[in-house]
Amino acid sequence: MHTMWKGSISFGLVNIPIKLYAATEDKDVKLRNLHSKCHTPIQYEKKCPNCDETVGNDDIVKGYEYVKGKFVILDEDELKQLKHEHEDKAVEIIDFVNLEEIDPIYFNRSYFVGPGENGGKAYSLLREALVKSGKIGVAEMTIRSKQQLAVVRVYQNTIVMETIHYPDEVRNTTDVPSVPEKTELGEKELETAIMLIDQLTTTFNPETYKDDYREALLNLIQKKAGKNEGKTPADAPRENVVDLMSALQASIDRSKEKPAKKETAAKKQEPAKAKKKTKTARKKA
Repeated sequence: MHTMWKGSISFGLVNIPIKLYAATEDKDVKLRNLHSKCHTPIQYEKKCPNCDETVGNDDIVKGYEYVKGKFVILDEDELKQLKHEHEDKAVEIIDFVNLEEIDPIYFNRSYFVGPGENGGKAYSLLREALVKSGKIGVAEMTIRSKQQLAVVRVYQNTIVMETIHYPDEVRNTTDVPSVPEKTELGEKELETAIMLIDQLTTTFNPETYKDDYREALLNLIQKKAGKNEGKTPADAPRENVVDLMSALQASIDRSKEKPAKKETAAKKQEPAKAKKKTKTARKKA
């Protein structure tokens, strides 16, 4: 696994060097956008609609739109300084709570936590303490330039850290439109619904669930590829591009021509020398 972050977990006076690894992965089948005419992948340019020109990375600054059409500009030095002030490579457990007290809506992203150098014993101590107590830790940390709230718990003998949303990041349920108030229901209807729930109740086993759409899409892709239905982008015309093999062959041909030119030049010089000798002989006579 690729190490995503290095730091430490602390609770009380105990400090544990750790490494973070992504615990989940996105297995969506990623499809590219191609030009229907030649099947070439489409490129997306960073372009300023006001100046009508392509913009490079050096011409881009960060800004926050505080009202419509007005931005506060934040330069790189300000952002770096702010990041430096809050970039403490430590996960501090500030509370221990019961997992059931946290609604799943707060959970965001999961990371496996592995021990750093010489951190095995302290890692085991925290793991066993969490298991024996039945508690999870609530911690604060900074990762990817963002301060995060997280929970620390044990999953299959490994410590897992899951970032969770702050309360103000969870939207208010009263903003959801058309949610009915408590409605009078018939006793028979409610009993039937509960009976159906009881019939479908089972022990949760994640292995029984699968992404049917992803499997069907992959099967379709493999089927089309097996029928040799793959498309290759048409070669775009290249300007001012010298083909390497052509250049090498031209160099070889040119090198072959040079001796022939010298030989021709030598032959041209021989009659001239002969004429000079003839004129000299005539003068002596």
